[in-house]
Amino acid sequence: MSKTTMSAAIALMMAAGMAMAEAQTVTANRPLPGQVRLSEMTGADVYDNQDKHVGSIKDVILDPDGRVATVVLNVEGTLGLSRRYVALGVGDLKISNSASKPRFTVGLSRDQLRTAQTYDLHEAKLNGTSTPPPPDDRPPPADRED
Repeated sequence: MSKTTMSAAIALMMAAGMAMAEAQTVTANRPLPGQVRLSEMTGADVYDNQDKHVGSIKDVILDPDGRVATVVLNVEGTLGLSRRYVALGVGDLKISNSASKPRFTVGLSRDQLRTAQTYDLHEAKLNGTSTPPPPDDRPPPADRED
């Protein structure tokens, strides 16, 4: 076999392998059971380990590989007056289905979230391509317990 034919065969095998790998990244033509859309997360209410409303999901930060790096919560302060951002790993959120939409719970108490380190969404980005999200002006949910 000539070098040209061998090179072409290797290139064809590599291209076919990459095409198969890309095709495997999408396994269905709709969300699978247990998967949650980002649009369902952003703005969703979050509850603590005692089932009390503690805030909402403000933003989801992706790493350069497209994986979720951080979930930013908008945590309510005392009497729901002050708000601040707290970052958690996606593994810190427990997701269950309540009626037809997902329900998000963290394994931390309200006090732990209120005293956690503040996450600065307005910090300058290294590549300058990201802008901070708009302020959260949503009123707290009507069924909230204080």
